[in-house]
Amino acid sequence: MCGRFTITDPLEELMDRYMASISDDYEYQPNYNAAPMQHIPAIIGSTQGNRLGSLRWGLVPTWAKDDKIGNKMINARAETLDTKPSFKRLISSRRCIIPTNGFYEWKKEGTHNQPLRILLKDEQIFSLAGLYDTWADSEGNKLSTCTIITTEPNELMADIHNRMPVILRPQDEEEWLDRNHNDVPSLLALLKPYKASEMRAYKVSRGVGNVKNNSEELLKEVD
Repeated sequence: MCGRFTITDPLEELMDRYMASISDDYEYQPNYNAAPMQHIPAIIGSTQGNRLGSLRWGLVPTWAKDDKIGNKMINARAETLDTKPSFKRLISSRRCIIPTNGFYEWKKEGTHNQPLRILLKDEQIFSLAGLYDTWADSEGNKLSTCTIITTEPNELMADIHNRMPVILRPQDEEEWLDRNHNDVPSLLALLKPYKASEMRAYKVSRGVGNVKNNSEELLKEVD
């Protein structure tokens, strides 16, 4: 699964990386410990180009009775996207990218779980594949939410966890965001484990387990 990540790059770098404009009223803040049910940065394609805004992490389908279901839908398995009612409709029309420069995962070591930060060896921004939806309550108030897609682990992640987030190859990002692209089989083909040779992992403080902790200290490697 994917339950925590970091996005700490300056806003200008995010905009340049995705050639994106900013959505109205969006205020970007670096996040060293992004967690479910928080609003996180997301990229969505539009007829006017890519847009950078925020979505609440934890998908709430349009048909949900209330938004509490989002707690249980922070991830979506790539293998079942085209069969699960919550995701089947979204894969062809509501895809997004969650930009990050690293994500956290916990590895069992003896009697405790050791958190690790996983990132690209070049330490650049990379793209997690996501889906989004917009839900409205009984009074018509709208809430836009998202889920991060996961897949089988690569060689690096297999030693840490049995799932990993889908990291899109840079050359596949445009296809993923293209609003006119609705060929589901070709879209699903993009959702593969990323090359382990281009990634690395290191141990970080257990303080990352507390969502209240959100500082640069969390990025430091520990023994």
